[in-house]
Parts: sequence; structure tokens; C-alpha cells
Amino acid sequence: MTFTHKNKGTCSTQVQFEIESGKIYNVRFTGGCNGNLQGISALLEGMDAVDAVRKLKGLRCNFKPTSCPDQLSQAIEEALETLKS
Repeated sequence: MTFTHKNKGTCSTQVQFEIESGKIYNVRFTGGCNGNLQGISALLEGMDAVDAVRKLKGLRCNFKPTSCPDQLSQAIEEALETLKS
């Protein structure tokens, strides 16, 4: 299933990804630091969604209270809740 999340407080405006059988695939950020976000996307490919949240949640960008990876962790948590329903 494909999910789209509008990011708040980051240079990237949104992130889109798929969750299949509890694994993350096809992470795509809109905007932000292209090279870094491509790297994050590649590293997450096929990773367990719960593990990804644990690794990404709470990461900050400079003095911002959030980051693109943190926003992705929030999006994954929301997606997992939706899948439970």
C-alpha cells in the first residue's frame, strides 16, 4: 500500500513510500537534500517498518525540532496504525 505524508518543519515537503508485509519500499522525498535523502531511501529499502521507526525517530536537523528522517518515522507510524484498522 502506498502512503503520502506532508512533512512539517523540514526542507522536504513530503515523503511517499510503500509498506508491503511490514517492509518499507520505494521511499521518495519531494524537496530536501537530494543526495542524503536518496541515501536514506536506499538504506531503508526492504527494511522492517518498525525497525526503521526505531532508527529514525527523534533525529533532528541542526536546531530544528525535527528532520526529514524524523518526519518519515512519523509517517511510517501513521501508516502502521492505518494498516492495523
